[in-house]
Amino acid sequence: MARDRPGRGPPAQTRALHRCPRRRHGDARHPDVPASQRRARARIRSERSGRSLAPAARHRLAASDSEASENAVVVDGGLTLARVLHVHGISATVYEADPTAQFRTQGGQLDIHEDDGQRALADADLTDEFRAIIHEGAEAARVLDQHGKLLFDAPDDGTARRPEVLRGDLRRILLDSLPDRTVQWGHRVTGVRPLGDGRHELTFADGATVTSSLLVGADGAWSKIRPLLSDAKPEYVGTTFIETYLFDADERHSATAETVGVGAMYALAPGKGIIAHREAGNILHTYVELNRSAEWIAAIDFTDAAAATARVAAEFDGWAPELTALITDGETAPVARMIHTLPDGHRWERVPGVTLLGDAAHLMPPSGDGANLAMFDGAELGKAIAALADDFETALTAYEEALFARTEPFYADAHEMLDLCLGDRAPFAFIDLFNGGPRPQNETQEQL
Repeated sequence: MARDRPGRGPPAQTRALHRCPRRRHGDARHPDVPASQRRARARIRSERSGRSLAPAARHRLAASDSEASENAVVVDGGLTLARVLHVHGISATVYEADPTAQFRTQGGQLDIHEDDGQRALADADLTDEFRAIIHEGAEAARVLDQHGKLLFDAPDDGTARRPEVLRGDLRRILLDSLPDRTVQWGHRVTGVRPLGDGRHELTFADGATVTSSLLVGADGAWSKIRPLLSDAKPEYVGTTFIETYLFDADERHSATAETVGVGAMYALAPGKGIIAHREAGNILHTYVELNRSAEWIAAIDFTDAAAATARVAAEFDGWAPELTALITDGETAPVARMIHTLPDGHRWERVPGVTLLGDAAHLMPPSGDGANLAMFDGAELGKAIAALADDFETALTAYEEALFARTEPFYADAHEMLDLCLGDRAPFAFIDLFNGGPRPQNETQEQL
């Protein structure tokens, strides 16, 4: 694991606390997550936090158009790319499957890294807007054992240089920075086919079609665009995160709120963990992490919230009640997010007129890098296109060569971080990153 790779920003000790898996968005539209749950959680979270996303952008193309032609077309996401292109005077259309910006919750907090995410926002000319949405104090982190014993504590002293923001706030400032009708809401891609000469035709759920001169798949783990370039499919890594929320935490869940603290809390053991983060609006956002087979997860009926909660909580029998309350007192239905990955070092041969970014290109287990890499991908692609606007193929070739080299080391980092957090020596393997080496085996066993 390249813990001190030159140019990767703050020291390994700082990076590690924010790379242990604690959030996931690549599977947000996976069919195992019912749309009704996504809508309900988005509504509740918005009401409780007092935050909302920007109004939906108006359409550039009439939704009733049966056929249209566009130059740069981005599918699901890619807002950083669209913004960087706009900064350089190049228009693009983003086709979003969601019917509106408010349709679903955008996940939890993100730590924005200065060597990729913050650089991308600077390229998008959004540094001031980014600073305005920082959740001050959220970089604090602590590690506990299953009995609630504090094993490691790192307060937010302002030196970590990886400030936390809500994913929804980040999306809002990107949407607000784009011209009206850049984002086409309610356009779920159902098919795509090459037409030759780098052109592609997209078909949407309503039967409308559009033809692109440049197509960018930013559509995540289950990309509809990826098959144009690669036969690779996401594979389950054997770990599932179950997402829950507690609202009005200090007033209604004071013992748990005190245990979590002001930032991130990691309660880890071999094969399982409870990771929570305090978010703006007095919210505790939790991912319960379990190394379990796909069959074990499939046997739980997550449409029965009470039964699913009880089944997951049973895996933490004997844990401190202030920790298990993050499961049993959850105020939203638990949502299972099975963690998938593409093959390590995923790459493809150049195909004219199409490319990928973010999880569509390099899905890997969550380690705090995914959203930052996706934003950086978008910024780098936007700059490459701007520099060679009359030669898309040269721009895409340069972008992809840099993309493959840049992202390959992160696969090993992501798999190793998952093992440090949930492997046989958890939580001490994770803490070792801060204390300079492994503990003696007998000390590890005595404290478990």
